[in-house]
Amino acid sequence: MRSRHSELIILGCITTAIFALMWVFNPNQFLRIGNLQNMAFQLPELGLLSLAMMVTMLTGGINLSIIATANLSGIVTALILTAMINPDAPPPGSGGIIILAICAGLLTAMLIGLLNGILVAVIDVSPILATLGMMILVNGLTIVITKGYVISGLPNAVRFIGNGVVLGIPMGTIIFALCAGIMALILNLTVLGFNIYMVGSNPTASNFAGVNNTAVLIKTYIISGLYAGIAAMIMISRFNSAKAGYGESYLLVTILASVLGGTSAAGGFGKVSGLVMSLIILQIASSGFNLLGVSAFLTIAFWGFIIILVMVVNFISAKVLERKAA
Repeated sequence: MRSRHSELIILGCITTAIFALMWVFNPNQFLRIGNLQNMAFQLPELGLLSLAMMVTMLTGGINLSIIATANLSGIVTALILTAMINPDAPPPGSGGIIILAICAGLLTAMLIGLLNGILVAVIDVSPILATLGMMILVNGLTIVITKGYVISGLPNAVRFIGNGVVLGIPMGTIIFALCAGIMALILNLTVLGFNIYMVGSNPTASNFAGVNNTAVLIKTYIISGLYAGIAAMIMISRFNSAKAGYGESYLLVTILASVLGGTSAAGGFGKVSGLVMSLIILQIASSGFNLLGVSAFLTIAFWGFIIILVMVVNFISAKVLERKAA
């Protein structure tokens, strides 16, 4: 437990240090309300996709299909909206159509999550192979459905999800905060959350303890699909369009954010608070380097340096704790 708390403290110190450095190097632009708001606009979709990745990693698995899931979910929603609503002259009762379209998109994402869960938990396919196959399958479906074209022209009410502001806070950030809070409650205060950690720590022991590992894994991948679907709603509203291939660069970053936030690749350990801190670190570094005119490739290299630094510090702290215990 002490190592988990120390990891959060380390992340908090790194976040503060990076924030201070970016402010020192670019004080006139970094702390401007506009720049902070831009960071808040960019964070939610990556944050939701990272939550979708993290929850599967807690069980010792992975979900490589989250981006493909988000794209198909967004395409289903956009197809319904563009077919039934003219954005320039929305018909009476269009709110019901919007809700129907969003629900259809989220159900699509949950269905993909269910299929992933069945492959992993029932058929016993390796999570990396099951979700890789699902990613390729869903990517193919999105290209067939859209024929490679962009589906654009969404109603203003939908565009508010990703572009609207409430009391100076982007609507997407509010949605992310709510979803992160719900995920934290599920993991920390529910039987399902306890079982997710149990399955990730030792699936054999959890099975002997009476935990239905199959049901836990299926529910986990459904939750992962749902969060990918919510990310899709923000993504299509920000871009005012849906397309196969959106957000492909996010996949490896979600894994990076999860591991950087303290989620164990072997399963059983990880907290939402750590993930949120790691996302803030990545966003501050990305925005700060962008303002300084630093190459995007150097930013990616810096992200790699951060995760290596955290792993080294964790290793040293673990060795120190072992010596004290001895």
